[in-house]
Amino acid sequence: MIDHIGIVVSDFEQSKTFYTRALSAMGYALMMEIPASVTGTTHVAGFGEANKPDFWISQGKATNTPVHVALQVPTRALVDAFYSAALEAGGRDNGAPGIRPHYHPNYYGAFVLDPDGHNIEAVCHVPE
Repeated sequence: MIDHIGIVVSDFEQSKTFYTRALSAMGYALMMEIPASVTGTTHVAGFGEANKPDFWISQGKATNTPVHVALQVPTRALVDAFYSAALEAGGRDNGAPGIRPHYHPNYYGAFVLDPDGHNIEAVCHVPE
């Protein structure tokens, strides 16, 4: 079981703003920020829900190969809300909300590229 995941971003403040806006649509909030003076290397920010940050960003040189992160939500409406909020926050479309039957009949997901090109997905696995 995965407890948390972190990605490196090239512009910490821009990405923090993007993720704060995009993830709020699905119930996530910025829960923690730890400065480089504490980590010893870089600024980090943790997003999550229920007092548990599980999605982290850190300032650094973004990877040449963007990563894919899928965040599960309980309703299709939250997938739609994430997609809209992420685009409004400056994300780029990488797959509008919809059924992806090649995964399974109830796979409803949306994909957005963050400021560094990371492919961020919201997905719901339950029928409408």
